[in-house]
Amino acid sequence: MEIKNTAKEYRSDKHLVFSCQYHVIFCPKYRRNVLVGEIGQRLKELILEKQEEYGHVVLDMEVMPDHVHLLLDVNPKVGIYRVVSKIKGYTSNQLRKEFPSLKKKIPTLWTLSRFIASVSSVTLDVVKQ
Repeated sequence: MEIKNTAKEYRSDKHLVFSCQYHVIFCPKYRRNVLVGEIGQRLKELILEKQEEYGHVVLDMEVMPDHVHLLLDVNPKVGIYRVVSKIKGYTSNQLRKEFPSLKKKIPTLWTLSRFIASVSSVTLDVVKQ
């Protein structure tokens, strides 16, 4: 898994230079311990593969059995809420297709809730403290 260095790096597009970093947490429905083994590994791959398309860069990521921590740098033109919604929608769809057992355990993969906090350029360990 390739994750960018968390040192303050500025990104840009045609008319904007930015560094907007967010700590994001979201959980499976009923906080079930389903993000283990192959499912947890595949979740990481799915989040990383959509970085360019969704307008975010994963600075750090930790997948626990019952929740996900992300440290994201997000293009402000796209917005953090939209990026997290896209990540949750895409990963739910793909994981439920690839792992039919998830459909039996919970009606939907993710809760509707999410935690989002803006952060300066720090590591996920520092944010957790």
